[in-house]
Parts: sequence; structure tokens; C-alpha cells
Amino acid sequence: QAPIKATCEDLSCKTGFPEDVHSAVVSRSVHGGQPLLNVRFRSCDANQKIHFGSSEPEDFRVGEDGVVYAERSFQLSAEPTEFVVSAQDKETQQEWQMRVKLTPEPAFTGASEKDQRKIEEIIFPWQQYKHSSPLKRQKRDWVIPPINLPENSKGPFPQELVRIRSDRDKSLSLRYSVTGPGADQPPTGIFIINPISGQLSVTKPLDREQIASFHLRAHAVDVNGNQVENPIDIVINVIDMNDNRPEFLHQVWNGTVPEGSKPGTYVMTVTAIDADDPNAQNGMLRYRILSQAPSSPSPNMFTINNETGDIITVAAGLDREKVQQYTLIIQATDMEGNPTYGLSNTATAVIAVTDVNDNPPEFTAMTFYGEVPENRVDVIVANLTVTDKDQPHTPAWNAMYRMTGGDPTGRFTILTDPNSNDGLVTVVKPIDFETNRMFVLTVAAENQVPLAKGIQHPPQSTATVSITVIDVNESPYFVPNPKLVRQEEGLMAGSMLTTFTAQDPDRYMQQTSLRYSKLSDPANWLKIDPVNGQITTTAVLDRESIYVQNNMYNATFLASDNGIPPMSGTGTLQIYLLDINDNAPQVHPKEATTCETLQPNAINITAVDPDIDPNAGPFAFELPDTPASIKRNWTIVRISGDHAQLSLRIRFLEAGIYDVPIIITDSGNPHASSTSLLKVKVCQCDLNGDCTDVDRIVGAGLGTGAIIAILLCIIILLILVLMFVVWMKRRDKERQAKQLLIDPEDDVRDNILKYDEEGGGEEDQDYDLSQLQQPDTLEPDAIKPVGIRRLDERPIHAEPQYPVRSAAPHPGDIGDFINEGLKAADNDPTAPPYDSLLVFDYEGSGSTAGSLSSLNSSSSGGEQDYDYLNDWGPRFKKLADMYGGGDD
Repeated sequence: QAPIKATCEDLSCKTGFPEDVHSAVVSRSVHGGQPLLNVRFRSCDANQKIHFGSSEPEDFRVGEDGVVYAERSFQLSAEPTEFVVSAQDKETQQEWQMRVKLTPEPAFTGASEKDQRKIEEIIFPWQQYKHSSPLKRQKRDWVIPPINLPENSKGPFPQELVRIRSDRDKSLSLRYSVTGPGADQPPTGIFIINPISGQLSVTKPLDREQIASFHLRAHAVDVNGNQVENPIDIVINVIDMNDNRPEFLHQVWNGTVPEGSKPGTYVMTVTAIDADDPNAQNGMLRYRILSQAPSSPSPNMFTINNETGDIITVAAGLDREKVQQYTLIIQATDMEGNPTYGLSNTATAVIAVTDVNDNPPEFTAMTFYGEVPENRVDVIVANLTVTDKDQPHTPAWNAMYRMTGGDPTGRFTILTDPNSNDGLVTVVKPIDFETNRMFVLTVAAENQVPLAKGIQHPPQSTATVSITVIDVNESPYFVPNPKLVRQEEGLMAGSMLTTFTAQDPDRYMQQTSLRYSKLSDPANWLKIDPVNGQITTTAVLDRESIYVQNNMYNATFLASDNGIPPMSGTGTLQIYLLDINDNAPQVHPKEATTCETLQPNAINITAVDPDIDPNAGPFAFELPDTPASIKRNWTIVRISGDHAQLSLRIRFLEAGIYDVPIIITDSGNPHASSTSLLKVKVCQCDLNGDCTDVDRIVGAGLGTGAIIAILLCIIILLILVLMFVVWMKRRDKERQAKQLLIDPEDDVRDNILKYDEEGGGEEDQDYDLSQLQQPDTLEPDAIKPVGIRRLDERPIHAEPQYPVRSAAPHPGDIGDFINEGLKAADNDPTAPPYDSLLVFDYEGSGSTAGSLSSLNSSSSGGEQDYDYLNDWGPRFKKLADMYGGGDD
């Protein structure tokens, strides 16, 4: 880089190059994009737009900032290289020129770079000072050319750049400083200045990819800090070096191209980026294809635009059926692709060859065979197989089948199996062996999409399908079916009605005649001859039967053959029954109500006849001559063909129920008549004509169903009550049985009962006999409630006739009374067979004297061994001493 010099020797500013010839020393090897020097141009107008040019544009280029770059790489000769740099005002078209002389570096002499290089000075412009005399005119400011500093410099550091000074430093002691990002603002400390000499230096290598330029401001002040010069702006541009490799946005790029594409077909675009200056050669990338795999049918099937990265085809012959995918290795190199000085990187481009319909389906055989039983539908009779080289399960591979001949009635269709791509010939309409024994179909197969243009193959493939029809035993069928027969009702049993026969469609099978049978005959009126199909009646045909609907009676018959397997068919016989006058009319309703008085007393009645016209209405109504009271009390008037009114002839008729016979005659030929009884209930009525007496309620009565329901409820209720009574009795018996079962632990025999107080033994003879003498004096609330008994008490049974002691309180009677009671107990067959409490009449169940138990026992205590009481512990020691202590 050439040093920058900004001086002013004249008092007036002059636009142009400061020198006519500028000499610079550069390295002998020059690389493309390398900055060489900075031309100095002085512009007195800050708004002036200057454009720089070179007389050797193929070798040198001048940037807008005045930096001269090498356009290509070359070696400088030993002689100086000269060219002209021009500057042109874009508005006025004024042009200035300066000759540049480049001299290659001399051989290394050992002198330091600092000695070889003269540090240029930047001098503050002159100012006008009012306090000095004579007045000096202020120099106009000029634009200081930027300082160009290469990135990644190896030093040594600090590296001196320029010297800032003021021409007033001769008379004053000045201090210099710089401010701005890189100096006193982050990142701080990159640029420093000697405050005394004004020497501006850089302290470390710069990185253009982080900061491309620095904008500093230089200041000059005196020792008191007073500004003596206006600040000047210094721009330091970081010159880019090729220190970054190209980087692809993706390491693997995926693209597609249809098979059969013509040369020049666009495939995909790959993109790489370079962190270096894109406007310089360091960031200018070029692309190329390093390799292609596979290399068939040509090793150069694709090419790439070296500037844009667009990949296109350059050769024909892409065939997916042969090569389905290509893999390209793409290289991106900076320095405009210079293989010597440029940095490069690689990526992979995977290009899939997509399928187009360039192969039609082809049948695997010219003729296919199949067979189908007659009268079968939805049956696959043949599988048509095809081959297609296109990609499976795509529209270019999927086959569609159609029939081009041999099926005028549309009995077949061809479906496509989505998995195997086979054609399934299917029967959709029944085929009769007796009519068609064989079909020869012509079928065609083609893809879902048409063939690609330029394909020489035919668009479809054709084949023949031969289908044989198999004869099977078919069901007989009646003709006609159904068969309609018109017949008057009343046909007697045993009469021949009609003949109903069937036909067998199997003309080529050896089998006997058909057999007939009855399948459905709801009223059981008919029978059919099993050989000739003659139908005769077995009962009288009645049109009014419940099995006849709308005068029509239906019966179904079966015809069977003896084929293998046996088959049968059904036929329906419809008998339309014509009506005859075989039913007399009847009155409806059968019961009616009227009032005792003459008004109101009309009863509306209707004649009902199961027959139809002309054997039904209009009807004639009349009352019989006998008995005479009918016509004397009643009168009947016809009001329409089916209706009449019955009313009282007399003014008053006693309340009651009357049977009124009515003769009704229909209009048939001959006429049919009947006498119907109308049960009329005559009752007292209110002003509205409603019955008010009790007879109305009685007459209404209850229906049979209601009476049966009431009886059933009563019976069920009685059964429930009976079951409850039985259950209660059974429960009482179980309770009594439980009282008789005494737990062996509670049995008083041979057991010691513990009482609250034992007593004083033999010496305790002071008994209160008043409880025995006067039991009637007990308080009522002290009486023991009935049913509460000790377990050792006697169970409840019929009491024996024990002696009753008088109420006289004489002590002498007690002994006699006890002896008599003892004798009675001994003779009592109901007494319990163990020592138990005897209940006496006068003691009662609530005696406060308590239970005396047995005062004496026939057995002697000496006969028993009471030594076991000694083993019962200290609690029974006293008892053991009493019974087991010997004679004393």
C-alpha cells in the first residue's frame, strides 16, 4: 500500500492529483484482487463526485475510494510498470490524470520495514485567528483520503500508520488524540496515538469480516486542553484478504429430472457463500462439477453454470429404467475460480431421475383361458397379467383394462388389482349354458396417463380371453308365476281347481320328471298331485275367511328335480274368490240403552254383512209379529241403506232389560235374512237423556276379564296371608325349641354356680320366711315379666294340679305344704328329669326370694370325689376345704 500524503503548499485549494507521477514499490508477484496502492486526489468540493479509471483495465482497476487493485495475477518485470490513472467529474466531465509507476521490490537488504517506509503526515488545515495580527485567511478543508490497511497483518505491532500534526506546534506545545470506535469506543485500544508526536498506530491484526472500516476523529489541544485545531476525520478501510473458504448452504443437495429430458433442461441450483468481500476477487466464486456417478450413458450428463450454480442437462439418454439416480460432486472456488490461489470447498448433488410413461403395459400371453358355472355372478373367471417397466404404483405403471369385443350384452367387466396390476375378468350378469356355452373376449390394456411424446411403442396392448360356461343343475320354474285363478267361493271339497306345472331349464341333462308338493297353504284348502301338478280342494273355499285378503288367497307350491345336486323351485297360486250370498246380515251393536219415556228414546242400529256388493246392502229392517208386545212397544224406521232407528211406540215403558228381535234382509239374489236380538236397557233419564237410576250401573257391569283379574288378586292375597301365618307359627316353634336346648356349660347339674354372696355356712340360720308366707304382698313392679326365665328353670308346659296353700300366715303349714308339693312333683310326668326349680302357685315368677334350687338331694356328698377342686386355684380353696377336707 502506498503511503498517504496530504499537504498544502499554496494558500488556495486546487482540485486534482497532487503529483503528476506517483511511484510505488510492490511485490514482484501480483495476485488477482490484490490492492496495490492508493492514489491521492484532492477535491475542494465535498459534494463533488469523482470517477476513477485506468488506462490498463485488463490489469488494473481503481475503486471509488482510490485504491488500485490488480485485475489478474501476474509477475512484474524488472523494469517499472507504468499506467495512467484518470479522475473524471461526473457532472462537469472534467478529467485529471496521473501517471503511476510500479517498481518491483528489491532483494532483501536487511533494512527494517520501518526504515524502508517513510511515515506520511496529515497536517491540520490552517485557521483564521482573530486575536493575531495581521489576520490570516482560513484554509478551506479538504477530504482526507482513507487509509487502507490489510487484514490479518503479521506486524510487528504496534504498526505505525500516519503522523497527525499541526503547523502551530512550532509555537505551542500541543497534545494529540483520536476518538471513535476502535480508539476510545468499543472495540477500544485497536488504534493509539502518541500525544506528543501524533503518531497513529494499530495495535493488533484486523479482521474485515468483523469490522470493514473504522471512522476516527483526530484532535489537537494545547497543554491547557484548549482546542487549537478543528478535528479532522480519518477513515481506515480494512483491505480484504482471501482468508475464508466458500461454504455451501447444504452439504447434500437433492434434485430431480424427468427421464428422457432434452439437453439444456434445468435440474437444480446449488449455492455457496464466502465471508470475504463479494466485490473483490476473494469473494467471487466459481462452480464446477468434479465427478459424476454413474458415468453412463455418458460421463458428462450434466453441466453447471460456473457463476450462478445452475445445473442443467447437456446430453440425452436419461432413462430411469437403467439409471435411477446420479451423484455429482460440486466444487466452489473463490478468486474467480483460480485453482492456484483460490480456496475451494465441495458438496454433493443427488439427482433423481423421475419416471415418465415411456413404457406401455404388455400382456404376458396372447390368449388367456377361464371357465365359469352358469348363473353365477361376481365370480373372477380369469387373471390377465401384464408387465410394465415404469415405476410401480404410479400412473405410468397402473394399468386400465377394457373389452373391445366379444361381449355385446355386457356380462363381463375387468377390474384392476391395485397390488399386482393384474386384470380380473369378472362376471356381472348370469350366463345360461343352454344359450351360450363359450365367450371369446378381446381385451386391451393401457396406462392411466398417456405415453410420453416421442415414444415409438404402441399406446396399448391387446389379448384374447376364452371363457367356457359350465352346465349346472338349475332350479325348475313355474309358468306363469304367480298364476291367477278366479273362482266363486263355496267350491266344495274334492273339486278340481286348476293345474299348476313347472319347467326344467336343463335340456342337456339326463333326469326324470319333476315332483310337486305343497309348501304353503294357510287355510289347508288345497292339495296338489305330485306327478301332474293338478290342484284340488280339500275344504270349502270361503271368501270371508281370515286367510283371504282383498278377496285373494295365496298358496305356494314346490317343484323338485332329481339332479345332482337336487334343485327345486317355488310357484305361487293366487285364487281370486268371487263372493256369493252365503252370509246373513246381523245387527250392530248388540246392546243399547234408552229412556222410559217417549222422548228421547231413539236407538241407532247398523246392519253388518260379511258379504260384499251386490250381496250386502241396502238392508231391510222390520220387527217380527210375535210376540205381539214387540210391535206394541217398539217401532223401527230405516234411515239409510245400512242404518235404522229403533224407538218406543208407547209413552212409557217400565225400566228393565228387554230383548228386541229385529229381522234384517240383504239385497242378494236370493235374499239372505236373519233375526238378531238387540238387548235394550230401559232406564230413568235426566233432562240430557242419561240414565240416572241404579240399573244403569248394574247394567253396565264388569267385563269377564276384569272379574278374572279381581279374583286372581284375591287368591294371591289369601295365599300371601296364609304363608305369613304358617311362617309365624313355625317361628314360634323354633323359638320354643331353642329354649329347650340348654348349653352344657349352663347346665346346673354337677356344676358350681357363682353367686354374688356365698353366705355364712351352717351358722347362717336367720331366714326371712315372710317371702314364703306372704307372696301376695309383693310390689307389682317387682314381678318378673312373663317369658323371662332362667335357663335352669323348668320349661313352659301345662301346669300340674299342685296343692294351693291358703293365705293364712301360719308357720306350721309351711312344712306340710312343701311335702305335698314334693309328692305332686314326683308324680308329675311333665317334670324335667333333672334338679330344677319347682314353680309353686303362690310364689309366682316375680318372687323376690329368688331361686331356692334344691334344698336336699337324694345323693350323698360323700359318694363324690371333690379333690379336683384343689386344682382350680386359690379362688376355690374355701370350697375345696368344705367338700374335700375329710369328715370334719
